[in-house]
Amino acid sequence: MLLHELAVTSQAVGAEPARNAKIALLAGYLRSLGPDELPAAVALLSGESRRMRIGVGPAGLRDLPPPAGEPELGVRETQDVLAALAAVHGSGSQGERRRLLEELFARATVQEQTFLSAVLVGELRQGALDAVVADAVAKAAGVPAADVRRALMFRGSARAVAAAAMSGGKEALRAFGLEVGRPVRPMLAAAAPDVAAALERVSPAALEWKLDGIRVQVHRDGDDVSVFTRSLDDITSRVPEVVEAARSLPVRTAVLDGEAITLGPDGRPRPFQVTAARTASRQDPEQLRVEVPLSVFFFDLLHRDGADLLDLPAERRWAELDDVVPAELRVPRTVTADAAAAARFFREALDRGHEGVVAKDPAAPYAAGRRGAGWIKVKPRHTLDLVVTAAEWGHGRRQGWLSNLHLAARGEESDPAPWVMLGKTFKGLTDELLTWQTTELLEREETRDRYVVHVRPELVVEVAFDGLQRSPRYPAGLALRFARVLRYRDDKTAAEADTVSTVRALAAEEGL
Repeated sequence: MLLHELAVTSQAVGAEPARNAKIALLAGYLRSLGPDELPAAVALLSGESRRMRIGVGPAGLRDLPPPAGEPELGVRETQDVLAALAAVHGSGSQGERRRLLEELFARATVQEQTFLSAVLVGELRQGALDAVVADAVAKAAGVPAADVRRALMFRGSARAVAAAAMSGGKEALRAFGLEVGRPVRPMLAAAAPDVAAALERVSPAALEWKLDGIRVQVHRDGDDVSVFTRSLDDITSRVPEVVEAARSLPVRTAVLDGEAITLGPDGRPRPFQVTAARTASRQDPEQLRVEVPLSVFFFDLLHRDGADLLDLPAERRWAELDDVVPAELRVPRTVTADAAAAARFFREALDRGHEGVVAKDPAAPYAAGRRGAGWIKVKPRHTLDLVVTAAEWGHGRRQGWLSNLHLAARGEESDPAPWVMLGKTFKGLTDELLTWQTTELLEREETRDRYVVHVRPELVVEVAFDGLQRSPRYPAGLALRFARVLRYRDDKTAAEADTVSTVRALAAEEGL
């Protein structure tokens, strides 16, 4: 099957607003594939290819060869090239990656190049990717969607689950189960603006501190311990403290969910980037544990000594957790239906330097890989009114629109420039907003190169973000974390935008 058909299908799915219609389109396409093509197509459609750590971002998609005139690329060979890209490491890797990328794009048509660009930079917009593809697999195979989602939870690979569903149906899917040593997709949290809103959805709720660390899933089988990240990467060799903590527990086999975090001498969390750098580092872990010690705190237990616990109510899993994990290794928790008590617990978490709380339904099972009603995160949302100083042309589906915004605060007299850049974002932009901002920014164009349009600093945009981090890339030494656009402020002029002093004060509050 040619990549062209997949690209056409993806485009049609993205243009279809109704979820059921999206599923029907995908299911029809999946039925047309042979057994050798199905896994590759599902990997591309579900976003699984993006998670292969291919190492290609927007900058890597510049100056690519012109498109081919006729489609000739196959689905499977395309996925094979992406796998080869992910496998490139070491000396000369940049040149080899570029060679593979240019060869692939030279054989792709305009539509195929657009699709591939969207896959590589994570801008494939078909709906909820994994969830829609999972339901499409169920429809194509004639099996219950719940069976596909459960198998996906345990196996973690959409292509493996799709192949099993299409070839073996319900029986093949039921063969997937929790295996100690193989990570399952973590349960995710929805969001609420405050604890009172969270309690309106779940009451009574178990409130837990939301730590600003790295999500870890720890598997123990005797003395063998494996530690996986939220994206299912194995980081066991980098986190000896987590391994030791798991080995200290009075169990033979266990699967635990928790958070690894670096704490200062006062017990307060260090900036997130310190934890991120520590867990990503490949330096000597024994030396790192002296220089940047890591702590781990667990909040769920999915398996204990041969018994799977995922389908049990959360309160029963917590009872098992409390039985084997000492209090100093558990995330603080309280159960309440009282909004005032919940607010006090939330404030205590913030006062200790943590992100907020997660409100959990004591009756909920562990819904791995899903963002459902069982967990609700509450964080104080930071917002700033910033000025757009430039924008980058979009890729993939956003081609032809100015997408990635350069965001800046007003400088003070001591700053070398009137506008101090704090980061970029393309999050939160609807098609309508992309169209509007492209027109407005082009009317304010001052200079441009092939990829960036620099504009008069006039448009003010309200941006939400999760916090700040130190960054040598930007003149203030600070960058926004997880910034997303809320709205343009047509009621404000650039002179009324927030100053960099405001940002520095917030950084000081966060201990940066």
